[in-house]
Amino acid sequence: MTMDSLISQDNPTSAAQQLLHEGVQLLQQGDRVGAAQVLARAREVRETLLEAHGLIEQHALVGSFTNMTGLECKISPEDDIFGFFASHPSSVNPLRDYFADGWRTLSELLLLLEAVDQPLLKTPQVLEFASGHGRFTRHLVKALGAERVTVSDVVPGAVEFARQTFGVQGFLSASVPESVQWPRQYDLVFVLSLFSHLPRSTWTRWLQVLHGAVAPGGLLVFSTHGMKAAHFDSVQLDEEGFFFAPSSESNAIDAQEYGTAFTSEDFVIQRIAETWGDQALVHRSLVHFWNHQDAYVLRKP
Repeated sequence: MTMDSLISQDNPTSAAQQLLHEGVQLLQQGDRVGAAQVLARAREVRETLLEAHGLIEQHALVGSFTNMTGLECKISPEDDIFGFFASHPSSVNPLRDYFADGWRTLSELLLLLEAVDQPLLKTPQVLEFASGHGRFTRHLVKALGAERVTVSDVVPGAVEFARQTFGVQGFLSASVPESVQWPRQYDLVFVLSLFSHLPRSTWTRWLQVLHGAVAPGGLLVFSTHGMKAAHFDSVQLDEEGFFFAPSSESNAIDAQEYGTAFTSEDFVIQRIAETWGDQALVHRSLVHFWNHQDAYVLRKP
């Protein structure tokens, strides 16, 4: 949102909106120090958090996360993951938690790839599939450079946001797995927390289709809600080792196609054997991502 559009709004009624309005006025007057102080206060209020954050980042004011981290720290208002942090009662600093979560994911992926002797920093081309609005993408770009990163998501606005904000290549995914067209093959395809949301009708199909995205000798890394997550949420798996509920943090995707799924280790290994072959699984690390999701690494011959 531009400063002009903020000023043209009706007179703000809340103290938080008044702070935001004052910060915009100070910016127009060239008072960067005063604006930084006022907008920092507006950033502490959830009602105006994201708008105040955007202004601080846009103008590189004191308190900018970009200045502190070297990341591109713009956040889309449509980012469901940020919305999850912003509304969660345990998150006392949603911005810091959101950025730290992406950094933690990067460190956990680095460890996973070291275990199979394919360091991330030596990987020529990476596809982040089901990438959302860039919670992790911004960290991947800092590590590899935008020219080595491609993103894909079923939400058009998410892909466009990533292209414009991070400079990566991107393409739309699809609700029907077999409809996805891969622009090329990639040395690493990273699929974080997609299989933890898929219904039984598409779970195995996505695993099969993703085989086509991986270059010969390349890796597919994906995560699932395993037994720890199932026990934590008091979920009872069926005889195959699967459970699905049509509910998730996403507001952009139909809950019947993107809900919350739990799988046993045996279920996952059997599906890998059916779709990629018995020799594809080269590494697994249970309770790996966020101390909550299991990780699987497959290699394409």
